[in-house]
Amino acid sequence: MYKPLVFWAAVLISSVTQASTIQQTKGHFEDKFRQLDEALPTPNVYRNAAGEPGHQYWQQKVDYKIKAKLDENKRRIEASEQIKYTNNSPDTLKYLWLQLDQNKFKPDSMAELSTAFADPARRGPATSAGDGDTPAKLSLAELRRQQFMADHQLGYDILNLKDAEGNKLHHVIVGTNMRVDLNKPLKPGNSVDFSMSFAFNIVEEDAVSARSGYEHFPDDAREGGNDIFLLAQWFPRLHAYTDYEAWTNKEFLGRGEFTLEFGDYQVDITVPADHIVAATGELQNAKEVLTSEQQKRLEQAKDTKRPVFIVTAEEALENEKAATSKQKTWRFKADNVRDFAWGSSRKFMWDAKGYHQGGKVNPFVMAMSFYPKEGGDLWKKYSTEAIVHTLEVYSRFSFDYPYPTSQSVNGPVGGMEYPMITFNGPRTELQDDGSRTYSQSEKRFLIGVVIHEIGHTYFPMIVNSDERQWTWMDEGLNSFLDGVAGREWDPQIPWGVEPRDVVDYMKSSNQVPVMTQSDSVLRLGPNAYTKPAVALNILRETILGRELFDFAFKEYANRWMFKRPTPSDFFRTMEEASGVDLDWFFRGWFYTTDHVDISIDHIYSMRMDTKDPDIDFDRERQFEADKPLSLTDERNKAAGMKLWVEKNPDVTDFYDKNDRFTVTNKERNTYQKFLKGLEDWERVAFERAIKEDKNFYVLEFSNKGGLVMPIILKLDFADGSTENMRIPAEIWRRNSDSVKKLIVTDKDKVLTQVEIDPRWETADVDIENNYYPRRIIPSRVEAYKKKKSTSKVSRDIMQDIKTELKSDDDDKKDEDKD
Repeated sequence: MYKPLVFWAAVLISSVTQASTIQQTKGHFEDKFRQLDEALPTPNVYRNAAGEPGHQYWQQKVDYKIKAKLDENKRRIEASEQIKYTNNSPDTLKYLWLQLDQNKFKPDSMAELSTAFADPARRGPATSAGDGDTPAKLSLAELRRQQFMADHQLGYDILNLKDAEGNKLHHVIVGTNMRVDLNKPLKPGNSVDFSMSFAFNIVEEDAVSARSGYEHFPDDAREGGNDIFLLAQWFPRLHAYTDYEAWTNKEFLGRGEFTLEFGDYQVDITVPADHIVAATGELQNAKEVLTSEQQKRLEQAKDTKRPVFIVTAEEALENEKAATSKQKTWRFKADNVRDFAWGSSRKFMWDAKGYHQGGKVNPFVMAMSFYPKEGGDLWKKYSTEAIVHTLEVYSRFSFDYPYPTSQSVNGPVGGMEYPMITFNGPRTELQDDGSRTYSQSEKRFLIGVVIHEIGHTYFPMIVNSDERQWTWMDEGLNSFLDGVAGREWDPQIPWGVEPRDVVDYMKSSNQVPVMTQSDSVLRLGPNAYTKPAVALNILRETILGRELFDFAFKEYANRWMFKRPTPSDFFRTMEEASGVDLDWFFRGWFYTTDHVDISIDHIYSMRMDTKDPDIDFDRERQFEADKPLSLTDERNKAAGMKLWVEKNPDVTDFYDKNDRFTVTNKERNTYQKFLKGLEDWERVAFERAIKEDKNFYVLEFSNKGGLVMPIILKLDFADGSTENMRIPAEIWRRNSDSVKKLIVTDKDKVLTQVEIDPRWETADVDIENNYYPRRIIPSRVEAYKKKKSTSKVSRDIMQDIKTELKSDDDDKKDEDKD
C-alpha cells in the first residue's frame, strides 16, 4: 500500500537514528540518561530515597564553655574550654577526634610539606614555576610568608586535658587532629564532659594568608600602631561523627574547610578595655562593656530605617590614640550553632539596624557592622544594608533567619563566614587632603562579599554540609543565591553566575568534576563556585522553571536546616520535590568534565508531493529551470550564438515542443488508481496534507561537547517573524552524539535561519556553530605598535651608564609633578 511522502520521510529519519543507535551500542555508546542511583549511596534509615532525613536520622551535639584572653602585645591567645559531648549515634565511642586547625601553620604540618611549589590551588602568595626557558620565581609576598613562619612558633600548646573528675585523658596529636581516648566508653544516648587549656600565637593574616589572624596598622596615632584581630578556627573543637563516614577526621590542608556539630556556646573574651568585640551570638553583659550612651544607641537601633552608630567614628578615633593596661571581659551566648568566631580592635566603629523579619521562630534580628576608619563611607553606607537585603532574599528561598544577630566585620580576611558573623575585606583609599574615596570595583566588592558571606550563614552554617569533602555544597549553592540577591540589588554588577561566565572554564583542559574532594580541586573558583552556581541558575531558569525549582530548593533547605546533608540528599530532594527526572543533569554537570557545545549541521527542506502529475510535473520543471545556467550556454547566448534548431526550424519534431515534464493520460490514470487504492483515513490525511501544503524541515544537530542539554531554538522566517522552540534534553536519550528533529510550518512560513541558544542560557562554548546558515564571525582590527625589547642585551648601556643616581627626595619631587 502506498504511503504519503511525509510518512516515508519520518520513517527514514527514524531508521537512520535507530541504526546509528544500534551501531553505537556495539561500540562507544554511552547512556547519558541512565539513573544516577548507581553513583549515589543506597538509601537507608538515616537518609531515605527522597533525599530526606530518615526516620532514624541522628547527629551528635557538642556544647562549649570557653574563657579566652587576648594578649595584644604578644599577639597570643590563652584560653580554657569545657566540652560536653553527647553521643546520639547508635555506636559506642571509645575515643573522640578534635580539630586543631592552628597546627596547619607548623613547619612540619602536612599542609606545609605537601604544598607543591607554584601550586595554582594554593591559598596564599603566588609563585611561578617557570618552564624550560623561564626560571622559577618567588614573590616578595612569599618571602614575607616564609620569614614570618620562620620567626614565630605556631600551632597549639595543649595543656591539662582531663575528664570531669579531674582524671588525665590520654591524647595523641596527629597533625591538625587530636584523638582523645576516653577513660570509659561512651554509650549511645550518654554524654561525657572534659576540659583543657590551650594557647597559640596568632598569625599575621597579611603575611600568611589564613582565614583569621591580625592586621597591623603602624601609622595609627598610638605609639606602636594598632591591630585588628579576627579569630576563627581558633579553639580545639570536635570533628563531626556522621552516619555516612563516622569520624570526618581528614587532615586540614587549607582548602577543604570543615564540618562540625551543632551545640550551645558560652564564651568569655577578655581583651584590652578600649577594644570593641564582635562575636558569634548575643552580648550578655552590655552594661559592663558599653557606656550608658552606647547602650541607649543599641536600643535605638532596633527600630530605625538606617543604621545607628553604637560606637561612633569619633569614639573609635579617640580609642586609637592611646592604649590602656585595663581589661574587659565580653560575654557571649550562642545556641544551636556549629562554630564560634570573633573580632576585636580599638579601631572599630560599630553600627546596627534592626531587621523585623516577622514569623514565629525569630521575628527580630539585629544587623551590625564593625569597621575601622579605613572602611569610611563605603562601609557606613552599604555593609549593614547589604546584611538586611541578604536576609530578606535568602529567607525567601529557604527559611526565616533563626539567630538573633547577623554581623559584618572589616579586617584582613577578604571574605569568610561563621555563625552570625562574617569577615569582609574591602576598604576606602586615603587621599592627600585627608578624605577617603573608593572605586566602583571596591563598592561592588563590598556589596558582593557581604551578600556572599552573610549568605553562608544559611549554607553551610545552618544547612550543615561537609565543606572538607564537597566545597560546592556550600560555595556553589551560596554563589547561586548570592547571584539572585545581588541582581535584586543591582543587576549591573557582574555576579558571575550567568551561563556565559563559565564558558571558558567549561572548555578548558585543567578541570576536574565538581564532585571532586575539596583539596584536590585544580581551580577552586570556577569549579566550586561558578560552575555549580551556573548549573543551578540553568536548572531554575531553563530546565525546571522558577516555580518548580524554588519549591524544591526551599524543600531541601527546610529538610536539612540544622542537619547535615550530603550531595545525594540534594540531588534526590531536587528531583523528588520537582517531579522531574534530573539524573542526566546532575550526572553531566557534577560528575563529568563534559561541556555544552550543540551544533546545527544541516537543515533539509521538504514539500509534499501531490501525486497529481498536472501539479507535480510543473513544479519539477520549475525546479530544473531555477538551477544555475550552464556557464557555456550563458556565454554562448551572450555572444549572440543561435541554436541549430533556431536556424533550422524545419528540422524539429515532437520532442522539441514537449519535454520530460509533459503530462500524459497514462500518468493521470496512475494518479487516479493511486487515489482509489487509499483507505478512507489515508485519503482524508493525504488530501488534507495536499490542501495545507506545509513546509517540512529536518534539522540535524550534533553534540560536540558531550554534555546533553535542551536544544533552544530561534526560528526566523521569510515574512520577518520569529518563533522560539524548546526541545527537551531527552531528545538525546537514544543517541547523545547526533539527533534529527522534524519541524513543520505553514506554507507561508518559510524558514530562513535557525539559531541555537539565542539568549546564551546553556553555557554553550561555541556560539558560531549555533547558526544555520553560518554567520560571518564578528571581530575587530586592533592597531598596535611593536614593543621595544626588554632583554639585557638590547639596552643602550653606553648611554644608560651616564644616568645620575636619584635620591629619595628626587623621587618625591617627581611624584609631586605627577
